[in-house]
Amino acid sequence: MPRWFNTAGPCRPEHHYMLPATRRLPEVRRLIEQEGYFVVHAPRQVGKTTALLSLAQELTSEGRYAAVLVSMEVGAAFPGDIGAAEAAILDDWRETAAQLPPELRLPPFSEAPPGRRVGAALAAWSRASPRPLVVFLDEIDSLRDEVLVSVLRQLRSGHSNRPQNFPASLALIGLRDVRDYKVTSDDRESLGTASPFNIKVRSLTLRDFTAEEVSELYQQHTSETGQRFEADALTRAFELTQGQPWLVNALAKVAVEELVTDTTQPIRRADIERAKVLLIERQETHLDSLAERLREPRIRAILEPMLAGTIPGALPPDDVRFAVDLGLIRMNEAGAFEVANPIYREVVVRELSFPSRAALPPLQPTWLRPDGRLDPKGLCDAFIAFWRQHGEPLLATAPYHEVAPHLVLMAFLHRVVNGGGSIEREYAIGRGRMDLCVRYKQDTLALEIKVWRDKEADPLAEGLSQLDRYLAGLNLDSGWLVIFDRRSGVGALAERTRSEQATTPSGRAVTIIRA
Repeated sequence: MPRWFNTAGPCRPEHHYMLPATRRLPEVRRLIEQEGYFVVHAPRQVGKTTALLSLAQELTSEGRYAAVLVSMEVGAAFPGDIGAAEAAILDDWRETAAQLPPELRLPPFSEAPPGRRVGAALAAWSRASPRPLVVFLDEIDSLRDEVLVSVLRQLRSGHSNRPQNFPASLALIGLRDVRDYKVTSDDRESLGTASPFNIKVRSLTLRDFTAEEVSELYQQHTSETGQRFEADALTRAFELTQGQPWLVNALAKVAVEELVTDTTQPIRRADIERAKVLLIERQETHLDSLAERLREPRIRAILEPMLAGTIPGALPPDDVRFAVDLGLIRMNEAGAFEVANPIYREVVVRELSFPSRAALPPLQPTWLRPDGRLDPKGLCDAFIAFWRQHGEPLLATAPYHEVAPHLVLMAFLHRVVNGGGSIEREYAIGRGRMDLCVRYKQDTLALEIKVWRDKEADPLAEGLSQLDRYLAGLNLDSGWLVIFDRRSGVGALAERTRSEQATTPSGRAVTIIRA
């Protein structure tokens, strides 16, 4: 039976292309041998469950340990009832443990009072097992409040009884480190300390794939089917995903199962680009779950200045850690935060501009020449007419006020390229701008967006210099500089919107749009 690229649930080597599951967690075996209790945390869909499930199977098959990965997620349905949560968790554990050899399964045990049942089950299991017991508790941070604290305290209480009367080694697996587990129903406060689990010896993070690992994973498909990925396709896949495992698999899955089904034909860079567009348009479960977070105040506080290119105010460290733990942002080589990869960057803007796109009136494509190519002058005239007539009411549709003009402009541009092109965006905290690259068939238009705010100088000179560098990087001779005037008391939007011509310091032609 042929294998395939997996985008749902843990990877299984008999069914899925996959890399050695524990390669990205080299320290885990040593911690287990030292009877350590530890934490493995990483964003969703990076392979935590796959890695620890695979390791548990390896440890058990080697005959030295009884190792198992069990889930805590079913307990999340009972946030205020410790006893009910424990009963659901232990019932789920019994089903999972049934996959082990009979002598290693969860044994019957004496009923314990609520708040002691998880610890009692682990103690009974450890005593009955002919081998040291190793337990990986998956989705631990799905628990909340008293249930979570109760489980952590039971683990801490039993820790000193290992290995004969409690698991020899145990790991908490989740999205966040233990100090950031949520303990209040409004999801706004965290433990702030590891004290309910101060027995941990390490907190480990599962990294994304390297460029070499992306190539290695894709090579498995080539080895089994003969269909190769061209070098440019491999490079582009890593650029777009930055090694995020779900995205790496999803891009390849769309490319080989939908776009190039003839295995005698290679996967080219253009196929990866098309697969990216399809993923973003469909916004499947993983991408949709990220999009749902964008309107949370703590995420908005980070993303809004990032989109605007400004410096944010003081950000609570917990909120920053939360965004990083989601996998939504990362720190780049320059030490600044940015959206984690180009696909997420596109998802963020598409989601935020959706209300504006949905509110757009019908637009006639006056920006196209008779041969179907893009007419930059016609596009400029069309945008100015659109902005004068519709800009003011559409600004109110944008969910992030500080970047409302950016989002409305991008909604307009999405209508322009609909079905025939794409928009690439660059933005990050402190850049002072947003850069856009609009590709429509064989035409490319580069734009830079600046904002003129109260008590600031006209950003024209800075914008021309910045746009000059952006155009040079794209090997273009012309582009647009869009300056949104957000100063108070500058007159009606329709009256101040106009275009003019200028040149960059190196002589490139620029259309300036003041709006």
